[in-house]
Amino acid sequence: MSNAGCRIFLKVNRPSKELVDGFKGLPVANIADEMHRFFCVDTRVKPFNDKPLLGTAFTVKVRVADNLLLHKALELAQPGDVIIVDAQGDTANAITGEIMMTQAAVNGLAGVVIDGAIRDAEAMKDINMPVYAVGVQPRGPYKDGPGEINVPVSCGGVVVNPGDIVIGDADGIVIINPADAPVILEKAKAKLAKEQAIIKGIKDRIPRDKSWVDKTLEKLGCEVIDDYYN
Repeated sequence: MSNAGCRIFLKVNRPSKELVDGFKGLPVANIADEMHRFFCVDTRVKPFNDKPLLGTAFTVKVRVADNLLLHKALELAQPGDVIIVDAQGDTANAITGEIMMTQAAVNGLAGVVIDGAIRDAEAMKDINMPVYAVGVQPRGPYKDGPGEINVPVSCGGVVVNPGDIVIGDADGIVIINPADAPVILEKAKAKLAKEQAIIKGIKDRIPRDKSWVDKTLEKLGCEVIDDYYN
């Protein structure tokens, strides 16, 4: 018998720790560029402290304004997991707060991302684990269910599957399918090295070839007028 909408899958096909750790220190922007600028969680999901986010997705789908399945997820998630909560972007009620996030950090989780609201925002600054959410709402959640654990969910417009690699910094969050991760990792490393070389050249006042700008404008037929606008 299937009870869709109220199911808990206990197994997650997690990528190797070595593969996940390979992304440590890589800017989300560089990774996103090497994924054709897709798979970036919407910017409304923002960080509430300055802890870097890197881990494996442990997904939770909750009913709007309810966190029963998040409580269960805190019992099941393993160290290094990032709990991703699909609360449908609703901010009428907080899905979690200081007590649950303290427990998540003590359990060794790599982060919690809520596509919805949190509360106790000031306390999140001192939680030793990254916390992301859409917004803040003092009104607390209900605990009635239903919901699901370790199924595909939506977070900030991106489909997240259990076991996906989750990376976040001050710019936002990017989601990586582990099957694509080895190639993306090498491309992102090369992208970072290239950008660091460009920045060094700028600081050293080495002229850059920006002829492509005028070529693109010319192709567009852009009019250049040696006069004042009136």
